Amino acid sequence: MSTNQPVPVTQADGRGVPDARQLRTILTAVSVALMAVIASVTGLNVAQTHMAVEFGASQSTILWIINIYTLALAALLLPLGALGDRLGRKPMLVAGLGVFGIATVVAGLAPTAEVMLTARVASGVGAAMIMPITLAVITSTFPEEQRGKAIGVWTGIAGGGGILGMFLSALLVDVADWRWLFVLPAVLVLVALAMTLKSVPNSRETSARRFDTIGALVSVFAVVGLIFVLQEGPERGWTAPETLIGLTVGLIATVGFVAWELHRRDASLLDVRLFRERGLSGGSITLLVVFGVQAGIGVVLFPFFQAVLGWSGLLSTVAMMPMALAMMTASGLAPKLAAGIGARWTMAVGIALAGVGTALMALFVSVSGGYLPVLPGLLAMGVGMGLSMTPSTEVITASLPREKQGVASALNDVTREFGTALGVALLGALVSAGYRNAIDDRLHGIPRGAADTAREGVANAVEVAGSTGPHAPDVLHAAQQSFVDGWQQAMWAGSVIMGVLFVHIALRGPKNAPSAVGDETDPAEAVSAG
Repeated sequence: MSTNQPVPVTQADGRGVPDARQLRTILTAVSVALMAVIASVTGLNVAQTHMAVEFGASQSTILWIINIYTLALAALLLPLGALGDRLGRKPMLVAGLGVFGIATVVAGLAPTAEVMLTARVASGVGAAMIMPITLAVITSTFPEEQRGKAIGVWTGIAGGGGILGMFLSALLVDVADWRWLFVLPAVLVLVALAMTLKSVPNSRETSARRFDTIGALVSVFAVVGLIFVLQEGPERGWTAPETLIGLTVGLIATVGFVAWELHRRDASLLDVRLFRERGLSGGSITLLVVFGVQAGIGVVLFPFFQAVLGWSGLLSTVAMMPMALAMMTASGLAPKLAAGIGARWTMAVGIALAGVGTALMALFVSVSGGYLPVLPGLLAMGVGMGLSMTPSTEVITASLPREKQGVASALNDVTREFGTALGVALLGALVSAGYRNAIDDRLHGIPRGAADTAREGVANAVEVAGSTGPHAPDVLHAAQQSFVDGWQQAMWAGSVIMGVLFVHIALRGPKNAPSAVGDETDPAEAVSAG
């Protein structure tokens, strides 16, 4: 069964092919909508202490307020992406912006932790309606020769937008109040909604087959179970009953989903047979790994900046900006490179650069060296991610027919979310294990209570050091050096993972670059075919 042939998509609003100005407006509208979703993923991380104090909530509750958004988003991406294909992408995008906007306002005004949790769930539902549709609008609207550049813009925002959103959030917390964090996504939603209503065309799938309701429900259980394990395992323990139940539910649902989709075949929510194709499998694996390593780096960097270098949350976020800017710039350049050397080798070059970046950070990080020794690694990682993300996204969307672009886009997004959760869990665990192993031999002579607290983590060590009197410098040095040891262990693991991925893509990556990649013309300069 060929899936790469163009399939006519019903234009539900009767519009013709968009001209250059309309394409520019469409790209701006979906980019603003995507930015609202991405900024809300990371924004609340900088306000954990403020929420805990105002709500009188435990750390566990605060983590749920942060994580429940991502959990709802990831769980509903596939079902809502598929519904968007059937019901119409513009109505789904408008509805999603409405749900997300209202939930954001409620969260900003929430008087209790319970109201905040409910609002965050609703925000995740709205985000799941928005995120796959933004990419589906691009792939179903832009002419083939312009699609690569537009996807480059989308991937740049998806990759670097979280860091940018965290920076703006940290700035708002420092100069105003944590509740102002919700102003940015609310304003972005209003702008995106106005532009969508005015400029975004509608398109939808025309299918005589019934919607795969069972597949949609089973996919929700699979994603919720597995993401729950990755998010909660480090906190609750990997052998805790809740973790094991989540793992069991996730694995059983995943096997059931694959079996059901094979049974449904052409009427399935997601035709899993397509993973035999190099484009879909290679692009998905690349995004999974690259986003995982990026998320793991975030777990390492912020404690390094704050606990080792003693920086504020805002300054720590500023220090991440070079990687985000390099990532967004490289995402825009990736289509041109893919035109010259193909999607496979563009992905391979990006993966290699990302691996070099993690190795540079492992080699040069030190307690006394500060920020500059890790900057080259951050820049290499950013460029590598940008070069690998754009062609990976495009080969995924090119692997499914155009009337299934909501599903293709949702698959792309689910892969990113799984990669992020997996990277945080894996590299975070390596850092923690490396820290604990290294600090044990450096706490001789330290009072037992303070030593036990210091073993819990570098932030705990910094906090308890002040109460140890003359031992304070020794506690601080032991914790900081041990954290750097854990950092190096995690970064070397990231380099090895990137090396394995490089070999896989070089040997089994996409056979050919999608024809849409790399056209010299900018999407904003696209002309109407009519």
